[in-house]
Amino acid sequence: MLHWFDSIILGIVEGLTEFLPVSSTGHMILTNKLLGYEETPEQLKTFEIVIQFAAILAIALVYRHKILQVFGIGKQETVRGLSVDSFPRRRLNLIHVALGIVPPLGIAFLFRDYIKEIGFHTAPVLWALVVGGIYMWVTEILYDSGKIKKTAHTMDDISYKQALLIGVLQCVSAVWPGFSRSGSTIAAGMLGGVSYRASADFSFFIAIPIMTVATGYEVLSNLDSFRSGDIDLGFLLSGFIVSFLVAWVVVIAFLKVLQKLKLKYFAWYRFLIAAIFYVFIM
Repeated sequence: MLHWFDSIILGIVEGLTEFLPVSSTGHMILTNKLLGYEETPEQLKTFEIVIQFAAILAIALVYRHKILQVFGIGKQETVRGLSVDSFPRRRLNLIHVALGIVPPLGIAFLFRDYIKEIGFHTAPVLWALVVGGIYMWVTEILYDSGKIKKTAHTMDDISYKQALLIGVLQCVSAVWPGFSRSGSTIAAGMLGGVSYRASADFSFFIAIPIMTVATGYEVLSNLDSFRSGDIDLGFLLSGFIVSFLVAWVVVIAFLKVLQKLKLKYFAWYRFLIAAIFYVFIM
């Protein structure tokens, strides 16, 4: 039986981990284990869809002005009466977004049965935490060594080639739960010469359409669970609110202290979590 306390815990976990390079999917699977769910109940799967949508709303709120700009309906900045578009500067547009999201969405759709069948188990998730952590750590070493030429300092500086590289390397996280979508995109951006801050911004920004499509697909696949009314409305609402508030605070805080939070710290955390679960849970 689902308890309201589970709703609060899962809402916090989702909000804390959805946009950090630590893997929200991995943490949700491991948290379900800690809460005593060997196999995730259908009601809980419905709940996780709802709180993921709450996280989407939180990130959309943070990047609301950029979303409007990309669609050409936001306020244009001006310099002495001239619009920014009058200057020879690249601007983030829908092509950048498409290049960043089409590869992982396509791969996830093609391998959706495989992902559901063997992906959401503890052992693959623990391995994904470790391998993803190594990938992030090695990327940061290369980035800090000066061997990678930094050509994009903001999202508007990102080229189509860099956006495509981020989209392609993100495919690993699409088929391997626990690898971390945000971790793979941030590291991919840094490998392509995008600054740490711009890589994080782009990672969070393209999460909006990716998670919207993924959540929409899951909603359509689980319509019976929503229609049945088996899951308590209060349980859903409490988790939704908690996930929204926590995700909103986490993203804002992360972006403010980004330069101090090296990827290696997140890698160490991933190694620690994997070790703890391997020793005490498995």
